[in-house]
Amino acid sequence: MSDVNLAIVYYSATGTVHAMARHAADAAEKSGAQVRLRPVGRATTTGEREATDAQASSAEDTATGPAATADDVLWADAVLFGTPTRFGNVAGQLKIFLDSLGPQWGQGQLADKVYAGFTASQTAHGGQESTLLALYNTIHHFGGIVVAPGYTDPLKFVDGNPYGASHVTGADNDAPLVDSDIAALGHLANRVVDVAGRLKG
Repeated sequence: MSDVNLAIVYYSATGTVHAMARHAADAAEKSGAQVRLRPVGRATTTGEREATDAQASSAEDTATGPAATADDVLWADAVLFGTPTRFGNVAGQLKIFLDSLGPQWGQGQLADKVYAGFTASQTAHGGQESTLLALYNTIHHFGGIVVAPGYTDPLKFVDGNPYGASHVTGADNDAPLVDSDIAALGHLANRVVDVAGRLKG
């Protein structure tokens, strides 16, 4: 039984990244981790609304569950960040949350935790890899430990993303997650929990 605390912090504009977050959470919980599933985008830690009304109505996750706070990251031994691609970069809503962690970073409270990420885009070459690499720039500044999946399981040769987990939604953002997507998310979550557990032990 794992004693790892895992926070999954994500922004979802259409519900796809929310679905990915849920699959990652399910896998982590099955491995024994304590999981907090926390969306961003509704409000920052100062209460300023970041999601538009249109985004809020289109994303199921913006209507349920508590929003992410710095305390969720401090509580966690490991953190998974999820974001859609935005021109090959992290969505502004998640970036605002990351930027709000300056006080915790300044006190060294974000260091030595395990981090990884997942993303979605409309096309196969829509910036998935560059988005994850851009996300990891922040983690390096935290002093965090990036635990990307690499090619540590044969299933990674199916989804082809050694940097994290990713999904192609199609032009209408309606392509459902397939078995290989779900398997990649499960592998990512389990690997993060396993490495965090070893470090914590």
